[in-house]
Amino acid sequence: MRIRRITFLSLLLLVCSMASAETKVIADIEYAKPDGHSLKLDLYLPGDSNEARPAIVFVHGGGWKNGSKKSAKRNASWLAEHGFVVAGINYRLTQVAGWPAQIDDCYTAVRWLRANAGKYNIDSENIGAFGTSAGAHLVALMGTRKYPGKEGESSRVKAVCDWFGPSDLLSMPPNNIGNGRTAEDVANSNGAKLLRATVREVPKLAKDASAYFNVSFDDAAFLIMHGDQDKGVPLEQSQKLHAALTKAKVSSKLHVIKGAGHGGKLFHTPKAHQMVVDFFTSKLKKK
Repeated sequence: MRIRRITFLSLLLLVCSMASAETKVIADIEYAKPDGHSLKLDLYLPGDSNEARPAIVFVHGGGWKNGSKKSAKRNASWLAEHGFVVAGINYRLTQVAGWPAQIDDCYTAVRWLRANAGKYNIDSENIGAFGTSAGAHLVALMGTRKYPGKEGESSRVKAVCDWFGPSDLLSMPPNNIGNGRTAEDVANSNGAKLLRATVREVPKLAKDASAYFNVSFDDAAFLIMHGDQDKGVPLEQSQKLHAALTKAKVSSKLHVIKGAGHGGKLFHTPKAHQMVVDFFTSKLKKK
């Protein structure tokens, strides 16, 4: 019995080590240092091939003031099992810098992936973005808002998966007085911290920071997923972005998850994950 037990445990350890070897993780790579602030990313690399693979930048949520790249482990690292390089990134939070620092960091991460494509076997022509909540707000802008300056490597992405992100800061409830919200509440909202002013004080800036107002015919393809019980970001935020994309003849699919709130386990079912895999496969993998 003792010999059998040791054999079984050895076999179990072997299986676990083989499973963990499927995805290689390279943590804490510095991809930029704006104003001396070190920005790092974690790479999740598929272990199945040395060929160039499409990449997906994962942007975490947290109201632009909380969260970190660690969120990618639960929310996106599983995409590496399907042949995608996943880059979970940190970006400057609102206690460090205001808009547009956050989106600029996302652009920089895409450029970094292209500049280092050869080193990590990345298909530089096929890069997508995936985010949750505030991170989804940023990836939606990655797919709609063009970088306003000159750049050596392109920061454009081909496909965006937006999980319950705000698309129009001007109409987000926390940014407006009413329904029990005072002017003081609005001034202390996450949106005001992002813009360094309330949306009513800086409407032009709020539009610049809203994917809904940046939609054009040449935008990235979108998969938008939102819970119909979301009390953090109203479903209408995704509905109006989807409508604007569709009107501009951009490929967009809106999937409403019944019973889901602002994230949660209903976004992590096999069906939900497969929808994301199928979307990125169709848009980023060469036929």
